[in-house]
Amino acid sequence: MHALKDKVSQKLSNLFADSPSQSASPRYSNSDSPKARLNSSVGKSLSSYFSFVVPQSGNDDDSESCPPLPIRTDSYESIENCKSGNGHDQAGTFKESDKDCELRVSAKVEESGNDYFLGVKQMRELTEGSVFITANLCEFLHASLPNIVRGCKWILLYSTLKHGISLRTLLRRSGELPGPCLLVAGDKKGAVFGALLECPLQPTPKRKYQGTSQTFLFTTIYGEPRIFRPTGANRYYLMCMNEFLAFGGGGNFALCLDEDLLKATSGPSETFGNECLASSTEFELKNVELWGFAHASQYLSS
Repeated sequence: MHALKDKVSQKLSNLFADSPSQSASPRYSNSDSPKARLNSSVGKSLSSYFSFVVPQSGNDDDSESCPPLPIRTDSYESIENCKSGNGHDQAGTFKESDKDCELRVSAKVEESGNDYFLGVKQMRELTEGSVFITANLCEFLHASLPNIVRGCKWILLYSTLKHGISLRTLLRRSGELPGPCLLVAGDKKGAVFGALLECPLQPTPKRKYQGTSQTFLFTTIYGEPRIFRPTGANRYYLMCMNEFLAFGGGGNFALCLDEDLLKATSGPSETFGNECLASSTEFELKNVELWGFAHASQYLSS
């Protein structure tokens, strides 16, 4: 009996003695234990969350799965609106600047174009077309004419294209309208020049100067029309003969037309203080026109 009890006691003692060692070596591994599975699942979910939010460098898959950061486009839209004028404020600013620019341009055009449009209006006073007189030249000449002919119709008394090439014909037709007349000529290189004189022209048998202090010369050889009035040095205003028609003196004729109105000369003169009026001192004439002035009437305007 005692032997059996001893054996049972020995086995129980062995059993209790072995139990700590068994507890030290758990039946489940770390990966199989409930706590380990909890920690593992938690760690996995957190790591996956952070990997989703923060892209990993060098991992294309993670970078593709990472959503793009939000970008504020209002600044870009403002820039584009400024460029294209689609924005409200920006468009308003640009429209205002465009308006100001347009006003400045209009003012500039108006300032520089007043003379031109005034010349166009004054061109209506010409009863016929001219080879040389443009709107700008017309405005310049109109401002240079004496007051007695302001507002008058310009009557073409003579033109080589219309009446033939002859100084005698020009002299004869100059008597159709007494008073101031405007001689306009030009060379074949584009220079336009002429003179204001008193008509009718009276040729003299000998060289004799005539004319008044209202006589003046003009030319476009300097780019813009330029006028030369008497300097008071002498009274060599005009010399008219059947062989030539000349203006100025004291050194050279300022302008001299030959009897066939094909050739002419020009040089400095003391009478008008001018330089050469044409492209060269000796040149061929392109055309010669003589304009008279008459008050408007129903006959002239019809």
